[in-house]
Amino acid sequence: MSEFDTNIPSTFDPFAEANAEDSGAGTKEYVHVRVQQRNGRKSLTTVQGLKKEYSYSKILKDLKKEFCCNGTVVEDPELGQVIQLQGDQRKNVSTFLVQAGIVKKENIKLHGF
Repeated sequence: MSEFDTNIPSTFDPFAEANAEDSGAGTKEYVHVRVQQRNGRKSLTTVQGLKKEYSYSKILKDLKKEFCCNGTVVEDPELGQVIQLQGDQRKNVSTFLVQAGIVKKENIKLHGF
């Protein structure tokens, strides 16, 4: 009976590896680029999860000038600051953020449709 007790690990945690990867909070922060349907053919693109150190108004100004669309920065109580652009600009925004060096390509998540 005692030989079985020595072979069975008593403190084995099957999720130890997964928890060790998740313990580094903030190491894998994603930038979420979503599209929302408004009415008819109108849509809205939102960019969420950019680092706080960036100036959202300057990024928005460059995005508006680059893609010839209107936009705004919205303050959300849960999500923080969110950039909103008119139209479906998901691909454009993701390539712009990568080319500007703001976010790496593997840290961008595209959502919608």
